[in-house]
Amino acid sequence: MATQTATLNIQGMTCGGCVRSVTNALQGADGVEKADVSLSDSKATVAYDPAQTSPQALAELIDDIGFEASVA
Repeated sequence: MATQTATLNIQGMTCGGCVRSVTNALQGADGVEKADVSLSDSKATVAYDPAQTSPQALAELIDDIGFEASVA
């Protein structure tokens, strides 16, 4: 499996609880190996399997839980 890395810009995170919500959503997604979410940078760096998901699909997942995400 060739893991790829994507960076997502995330708007709307205001606290550690937001970071946990985004991290849990990303890590629960099929194909995601690791997600590092930064409140101070408003970004998430995600290691994923491109055969199972895409940066756009991950951004949509974050949108679905109430934040605004875009692929950097």
